[in-house]
Order: sequence, then structure tokens, then C-alpha cells
Amino acid sequence: MTEEQVILVDENDNQIGLMPKMEAHEKALLHRAFSVFIFNDNNELMLQQRASHKYHSPELWTNTCCSHQRDGETNIQAGKRRLQEEMGFVTDLEEKTSFIYKAPFDNGLTEHEFDHVMVGYYNDTPHINKDEVALWKWMSLDAVKTDIAENPQFYTAWFIIIFDKFYEFININK
Repeated sequence: MTEEQVILVDENDNQIGLMPKMEAHEKALLHRAFSVFIFNDNNELMLQQRASHKYHSPELWTNTCCSHQRDGETNIQAGKRRLQEEMGFVTDLEEKTSFIYKAPFDNGLTEHEFDHVMVGYYNDTPHINKDEVALWKWMSLDAVKTDIAENPQFYTAWFIIIFDKFYEFININK
């Protein structure tokens, strides 16, 4: 099996090439990614705790799912694919915003991503893929925001960035 490829992009999200995922993270090259936020009718966010064997950010809490688009795949197609792979369901998604972030990790890898943020709605129990996800839970945005402020070490870097800079795009109360 060949290693997953990521889409290398410039600062305007124009595709400039493909590269194996690990190589892009070792070289800290900017690549396309996405983050999905799923809400229920109680305006609670579905969080996942990453599996303990993930190559970075293991056992940290984060948004419902996130990953990398495949060559030729739209952001929405990628979000739905990965939502099914990680959480065991699919729902409609709407792209809300995008941003670039760079986060180095203790293992020498760096996430340098042009991240597309998508929101969707779901009210049932997910069927998590234990190879990807350890646990899941629903939390209100206020509770998540408070817990990130008090316990940032329990959350992924990109999730904290989204809450800090783009809260208004994922807060469906507005």
C-alpha cells in the first residue's frame, strides 16, 4: 500500500504539487487540510479524542474529525469521506472559513496547513473507528471554550487555534 499523498498549496490555496503525508510533515510544507465540526439540536459540538497510537497529538481532544483532501476531491467530499471513516456517519456539510496555521510537535513533525473549516448537524450516536478515535462526547461551545482556557494541554493545536481565532464561524448561535 502506498503512503497517502497530501496536496501541497501556496498561501492562496492553489495546488502546487503532491507529496507523501509524512514527508510533508517532516519538511513542514504547506498543504491542504480540513476540520469538521458536527453539532446536534442542543447546539452541542461532537468532540473526539484521538486514538493513542496516532503519530501526533495522541489522546488529545479535538473537533469531530479532520484530515487531508485527496487529489481531485472537493473539500466537502473529503469531509464527508473522513467523517464516515472516523465517526461512522455522513451528513451534509457547509464550508465556513479557512486559515493557515503552523504547529510543530515534539516528535519532529510539523503541521503546516491551509485548513478548511466545515460545519454539519447530526443527532444520533456515532459508530467510531477505534483505529482513529478513542472516545467521543457532546459539549456546549461555552463548556469547550472554558475547558480549553483551563486545560489547553488536553486539546489539539489546530482545535485551539480555531476556537481562538474563528469562534464566530463555528458558533451556530448567531
